[in-house]
Amino acid sequence: MEVYCTRPRCPRPQNNFLDLDNLATLRTAQQKYCTACGMPLILVGRYLPIKLLGRGGFGAAFLARDRYTPGMRHCVVKQFQPAGNLSPTQLQLAQDLFEREAVVLEEIGNQNDQIPDLYAYFPLPVPGLQSGQQEQFFYLVLEYIDGQNLEEELAQKGKFSESEVLEVLREILKVLRFVHSRNIIHRDIKPSNIMRRRDGRIFLLDFGAVKQVTNAPIGSAGSSTGIYSLGFAPPEQMSGGQVFPSTDLYALAVTAVILLTGEEIAQLFDVYSNQWKWQTKTSISSHLADILNRMLLSAVNQRFQSAQEVLDALDSPKHSPVTKISSHQPTSIPHSRPSTQPTKQLSSQQPFSLIEILSGAAFSGFEGGLMIIAFFSLLKSPIITLVVSALVLGIIIFAQTRRWIEKWDLLIIPAISLAVVIFVPFLHSSLTSVLIVTLALGAALGAIAFTALFRLIYKLLSLLL
Repeated sequence: MEVYCTRPRCPRPQNNFLDLDNLATLRTAQQKYCTACGMPLILVGRYLPIKLLGRGGFGAAFLARDRYTPGMRHCVVKQFQPAGNLSPTQLQLAQDLFEREAVVLEEIGNQNDQIPDLYAYFPLPVPGLQSGQQEQFFYLVLEYIDGQNLEEELAQKGKFSESEVLEVLREILKVLRFVHSRNIIHRDIKPSNIMRRRDGRIFLLDFGAVKQVTNAPIGSAGSSTGIYSLGFAPPEQMSGGQVFPSTDLYALAVTAVILLTGEEIAQLFDVYSNQWKWQTKTSISSHLADILNRMLLSAVNQRFQSAQEVLDALDSPKHSPVTKISSHQPTSIPHSRPSTQPTKQLSSQQPFSLIEILSGAAFSGFEGGLMIIAFFSLLKSPIITLVVSALVLGIIIFAQTRRWIEKWDLLIIPAISLAVVIFVPFLHSSLTSVLIVTLALGAALGAIAFTALFRLIYKLLSLLL
């Protein structure tokens, strides 16, 4: 039988013991030790880790056998092992989060059959790798859910259908309704934390980032600790502000969008316009799309305020105005003002795609090059030429932002402008047609390069700040 060493830095964690293949021996065997690092392998004399399931920022998870049960049932052993060089404050925070998971699971795991049960929580002091030193590890033992998480399922079978996503939404919303009724926010909902058992039952996993809800003001004990998964967390969570039930609803909507489209978050969220762009990548009913879009709104008071509200919206007739913003505000948001417009009006103008932005830049650069040639030929003054060209170019760019100039206009207008400059002698100061075209194209390429660089810098700063 293979027993897996749980020491984080063990050079060879797999250990094979032939005598443990016999069940009678397995039940009565004395402690076994890792042949590579000397770590005790049978945790508190009871749990035998047999396989590494995965590692995260604050711990590792192992599939294990429980010797104290008649069938030596499978279970999951989670070990607290924060990665990186953490300060004492950060280390204490991480340990508090790990212990909080045990407290929360003890409170709610046995009350809901879609949350794994907690079997045990214990510290384990062991001799360190260096002589005279001692290390202490902390372990949770949880119910093992035999199946696949939705991230694995998505990778295996491809994007989900609308009916499949509706099933996931309804099941997780029921779990969240229960969890939120206990004043607990999960704060880390994503496909890898939703498990489908082999019999089809859906579970919500990993309560390591849970947050107890209080009515304390932002910045006090009720504020967020900054633990979240990038892309799934809404603005209030990323900024370290207070979290709400709608914080989990936002993350659940991101999860649904990923399952529907099969795309990464980077392809679904445009940081340049700060908007989600996902509906063109899937074909679903407008009813479900409206519900997901409302769950994805940046402002807390414009989203659904509870899991039950979302369930009611899913069950409502498809002609119901589900995108109408709730008139009430969450009482725990100080100084927030209700929106005066319905959700659909918040995005009445479609954001520009990358192709549209670069096409517009090329158009503006080409027209700017022709304007400088024409105005300089007429005015003979570089300064006046630049001022007049800048004013006209500003008007052109404004017209593009209002979509007064778009699509075929971006080809027709430059063609007409080029013909006018070439065929009207006093507009080109005897420049050849080839040189005029070259200068205009150079200006267009320069505008494209500048726009692309600016967009790249903006995205980088958005990710860092």
